[in-house]
Amino acid sequence: MRKYVLALFVFSALISCKDNPVSKKIKETKEAVSNSTNAVKEMTNMQDDIKELQEITPLTNEEFKSWMPDEVNGMKRISYKAGEVGMMGIASIEAAYANEDKSKKFTINIIDGAGQMGAAATMGMRMVMSQDFEEEDENGYKRTTTKNGTKAVEEYRSSNNNSKIQLLQSNRFYLEANGKNMDLDETWDAIDEIDLEKLG
Repeated sequence: MRKYVLALFVFSALISCKDNPVSKKIKETKEAVSNSTNAVKEMTNMQDDIKELQEITPLTNEEFKSWMPDEVNGMKRISYKAGEVGMMGIASIEAAYANEDKSKKFTINIIDGAGQMGAAATMGMRMVMSQDFEEEDENGYKRTTTKNGTKAVEEYRSSNNNSKIQLLQSNRFYLEANGKNMDLDETWDAIDEIDLEKLG
């Protein structure tokens, strides 16, 4: 009997070890099952939302431009492009902001998920947002998170202090924001400053 108790104790100790391959595999399997379940739920929810989005008229270039701020957190707008993928029937805008000495740069790319093509273009990102993951190495990390009730993907590179954030606002507007020489907090502050809720 003591042999069985001892064996059980050793097995439990091995499982509890963070670096143990068995424990790691169990964790990965749990995450995979959870993500698969989330993906199935998201697919079901998306069907009705996509129908609604397809019936909405996408923003025009003028509407995008009138929303876009001239300055974000002390950084002035240095460039913009509107309607870059307009020929595909997808409304979008891209803008770049920088501080005076150009040591910091903030860029945003927004795609409107309205209309037939827009809904299809943002569908993949919505599936990504339904997952939960975290990756880390010596150069930085990438992970899913929830900020102000919105699911997002954060990425930070410690080697050059660059950050990247992707999110889907109101299940319609896909945003990719990049911060050069900006940590994640600074990039999030810039996103808050542009006020996505005013888009529609």
